Amino acid sequence: MRKVGVIGGSGLYNIEGITGLKEVKLTTPFGDPSDTYHCGALEGVEVVFLPRHGRGHRISPRDINYRANIYGMKHLGVSAIISVSACGSLKEELKPMDFVIPDQFIDRAVDRRSTFFSDGIVAHVSLADPFCPQLCDILEKTAKALKIPVHRGGVYLNMEGPQFSTRAESFLYRSWKMDIIGMTNATEAKLAREAEIAYATLAAVTDYDCWHQTHESVSIDMIIEYLNKNVGHAKSILKAAIPKIACVPIFGAEEALKFAIITQHDQIPAKVKEDLKIIIGKYIS
Repeated sequence: MRKVGVIGGSGLYNIEGITGLKEVKLTTPFGDPSDTYHCGALEGVEVVFLPRHGRGHRISPRDINYRANIYGMKHLGVSAIISVSACGSLKEELKPMDFVIPDQFIDRAVDRRSTFFSDGIVAHVSLADPFCPQLCDILEKTAKALKIPVHRGGVYLNMEGPQFSTRAESFLYRSWKMDIIGMTNATEAKLAREAEIAYATLAAVTDYDCWHQTHESVSIDMIIEYLNKNVGHAKSILKAAIPKIACVPIFGAEEALKFAIITQHDQIPAKVKEDLKIIIGKYIS
């Protein structure tokens, strides 16, 4: 049975049926993760939850220690991650309270540490298809079975943040045919692929971006209200999907590094080998 990770808000941990919930505090070679990991079981499946912004939503998107977060998931034996995150819609048909399961992203964030491979080691993983199609299939079918509005496919525009878009940027992204916009998932997806962890996004639409004529009537309170309502739907999807994810025999991401490490093995610093052992150990002794 696979161990499944969930990255999102702290409200996701209160899924009915979770047993043995405990907190695990980790330190990593890349620093401290956003918070403690909440580990439990759902229908016999081990599940690991992490609030990406920390409890109380105290860490800005650009300040999240993404490397530590994903490294910690790898350390705990997670082989698939579901990212639950809020997003803005760049298309009329993607309405607030809908879910989107993107299959591509464009990364506009520039101030992020988005690779484990530096300081003497180089690797180039494929990101042609950054989201795991097996996970996306399960999430889509689960949401539809629960009659929760869901859209499969589309492009997630990852902006830097923490500010929202200017109106000019919003119209630019629409001209590029982007579907949704957020601040976190591209960085997570890159690192998850390097760690050979399958990754998919369950994006909850909370608002139309500022291109929309209703933008002026949207308040933070309204966005939070939609987000809280979507948490309930997200928990329902996770509860039904996680046991299915745990039974997937193999994920494509599990061999992402097989031909990706370029550095001669004897040239990799010993400390780097040790720090990355849980990621590269099966390829480099």
